[in-house]
Amino acid sequence: MGANFNFAQGQGVVTSVRGTVKDAATNEPLIGVTIFFPGTSLGASTDLEGNFAFRTTQTITRVQFTYVGYKTQTIDLTPGESRVLNVKLESESQKLKEVVIKGRSRNYSNKNNPAVDLIRLVVDNRNKNRLESYNYVQYQQYDKLLLALSNSPDKLRSNFFFKKYDFVLKNIDTTKLQGTAILPLYLQESISEHYFKKEPEKKKTIVQGEKKVDFGEFVVIDSYVKHMYQDIDIYKNNITLLTNQFLSPIADLAPTFYRFYITDTVIVDGQKLTELSFQPKNEADFLFTGKLFVTMDGNYAVQKVDMEVGPKVNINWVRDLHITLNFDRLPNGRYNLSKSVLRSEFAPTANSKGGVYGERTVSYKDFRINQPQPNSFYEGEALAKAPTANQQEEDFWATNRHDSLSVTEANTYLSIDSLRSTKSFKRTLDIATMLVAGYKQAGPYFEIGPVNTFYSFNPVEGFRLRAGGRTTTTFSKRLMLETYAAYGFKDEKWKYFLGGTYSLTDRSIFEFPVRALRANYQKDTKIPGQELQFVQEDNFLLSFKRGTNDKWLYNETYTIDYLHEFRNRFSFRVGFKNWEQSPAGSLQYLKVNNTPPTADLPGTGGADQIKSLTTSEFQLELRWAPHEEYVQGKLYRYPIVNRYPVFTLRAAAGVKGVFNGDYDYQSLTLNVTKRFFLSQLGYSDVIAEGGYIVGQVPFPLLAIHRANQTYSYQIQSYNLMNFLEFVSDQYASLNIDHCFNGFIFNKLPLIRHTKLREFATLKVLYGKVREENDPGNNNNKDLLAFPVNANGLPTTYSLEKKPYVEASVGVGNLFKFFRVDVVKRLSYLNHPEVSELGIRGRFKFDF
Repeated sequence: MGANFNFAQGQGVVTSVRGTVKDAATNEPLIGVTIFFPGTSLGASTDLEGNFAFRTTQTITRVQFTYVGYKTQTIDLTPGESRVLNVKLESESQKLKEVVIKGRSRNYSNKNNPAVDLIRLVVDNRNKNRLESYNYVQYQQYDKLLLALSNSPDKLRSNFFFKKYDFVLKNIDTTKLQGTAILPLYLQESISEHYFKKEPEKKKTIVQGEKKVDFGEFVVIDSYVKHMYQDIDIYKNNITLLTNQFLSPIADLAPTFYRFYITDTVIVDGQKLTELSFQPKNEADFLFTGKLFVTMDGNYAVQKVDMEVGPKVNINWVRDLHITLNFDRLPNGRYNLSKSVLRSEFAPTANSKGGVYGERTVSYKDFRINQPQPNSFYEGEALAKAPTANQQEEDFWATNRHDSLSVTEANTYLSIDSLRSTKSFKRTLDIATMLVAGYKQAGPYFEIGPVNTFYSFNPVEGFRLRAGGRTTTTFSKRLMLETYAAYGFKDEKWKYFLGGTYSLTDRSIFEFPVRALRANYQKDTKIPGQELQFVQEDNFLLSFKRGTNDKWLYNETYTIDYLHEFRNRFSFRVGFKNWEQSPAGSLQYLKVNNTPPTADLPGTGGADQIKSLTTSEFQLELRWAPHEEYVQGKLYRYPIVNRYPVFTLRAAAGVKGVFNGDYDYQSLTLNVTKRFFLSQLGYSDVIAEGGYIVGQVPFPLLAIHRANQTYSYQIQSYNLMNFLEFVSDQYASLNIDHCFNGFIFNKLPLIRHTKLREFATLKVLYGKVREENDPGNNNNKDLLAFPVNANGLPTTYSLEKKPYVEASVGVGNLFKFFRVDVVKRLSYLNHPEVSELGIRGRFKFDF
């Protein structure tokens, strides 16, 4: 293969030169040697085999060969001749150790670029250089994660919080970061055996040992930290770091977004390697800067990677992020990853002196290639733990760690354990837990909260005061009791809740996988159709609402259910709910009849008022969330979004006559959510849902579509739909929320330094109400009339032949945690008291 360059034009005398450039000492071909013709603007370079060829009609008398680390060689030429040159370049006596590429070459091009040609060969050979190319693989993995405070030694020693804990300050380490000290606060380790089978694809992981610093039951950080520091696979198109996707330098589209340069050739263990330096074409995109070394044995495998995230990348809180990957050569000549080190430093601003240092080190050894295990070995859970995994003694760790711990790392377990036992730290942790999770200890057996529900207000209750709490795991690890009482000063009514959850395993009810029985009684108010996922409905901040919000319910419910989770992230919940609902505020339940309208009830076609409805409902929920991780809070378990879809199927059957149930019906709802990662274009969160109700039921038992009359932006709600505006007995919806992650703003000169991010959302809802459930049908005398306002105009509707549609565009990352959207409602604009345009905000902590 040769690098051919034809500069011949017209009918002049043609000079032709071709040949090969090699290392004078090793006789190895040199890639990317610069070939320059003094006195002209002509130039060329050697290809992957060191070959070159050119022809031109310009008058040339000399050709010059230059290469980093080698002496320049110049050869005289005679115009009009054809020559074959076998050039041998001699190494410089002082070899350049590092090449720093500054600025951008105006003449850079992917065309006729040996560095790009080499990257494309690496891409073409990716699959055969991955572990997944083998039929069977087995190896041992050691994983170590360290989190620490970082600052100058003096600043750490004078830290107000740790000043009274001398035993912690003695653990300051000044060797990890140059010019900076760190104080380790969290450490976790694991040793595991990994097995892989190609066809059919099966994976099995057996954790032999696991150890970590323990801050208490509700300071659960390992899952989120694990999500932040995911495994680094350079052979994947995209690498997920800190909840963002970065394009790999050897991705299919790498030459489109990166600049590549051949900066050196080296010999390691008799193997010739080419050093490739790379940098982003746009410094603000989610890309890396660094070097990788490629084998020149025909496999074009990666032998080492050293790369970092540049300071202009649109990512929050990160002052430094560095990745080192080392690959060792196996006896079969192939290279496999032997060690991965990810180092990062977080700080409020780039100029902050203090911060948080994080380091994850993963090492691999004892590779066994194509040694199959029996099929029965892969049965059961893909992740298993040895019974003694969490109780391994120090002898086990000393023997099995791939690298020994430093003195400060080894002392971290002991110092934090001592810190936890101090009364002052317990008080500090208690206050921090109240601020973050909403609960405050009230003795060893009970905690009060959530604090954000103690005071709220609404049109029905007026000022509302609430007090409550629940038992702790000190009271019982398997049984949790919770309660609250609330009082509305306008309706002068008390509201109550009493519930209990019992774990059917020897684990806490918060520890995955859960198997628990729950029963509760509640008498309280509710907005029809308002189902909030991660927020209490009487949260003080949700008291502020737009428009008219006076259609409420008084509910009295008895619920019992059983939850069973499996380690493969499948779960089912079965239960029973008896629910009596009574209209409150301006909401009325009016039975339709054929008598003429009355002055008191205009627009109803005549009606009888119903005080309450009662349903007795058997419920089933099936949920599957492959590979899901989560952060366990005191109120909710917060899922960590990954690339896998989440399926939730809910079925319910109302039974008339059971515990005063008034109706027979069946309902089925399927919800599918998935995040689509689109590399440099950001990501889309897509939610598809459909539902169907069988049987004749009044409108309160139809699907009341999720509306939002607060000023916060809610992803799963319709932000310009009014409460109780639309009902359906069959529907389908699609919500698409796309984050461009700065892809557009990063290219605008005046905006790219702000690190703002662009959002676009589209929400579409189709639905209908069958004739049997339509109160406007004269044959349905026992149904309830759709609600109307004070002027007799309807405020509740069925979706007709057109969908409800709303769209929004937004700007995120304001002050690094706030998003503002301009929302446009595109249909049903003639309904009373609707807003065609609105501005909504949302707090979101993200990298």
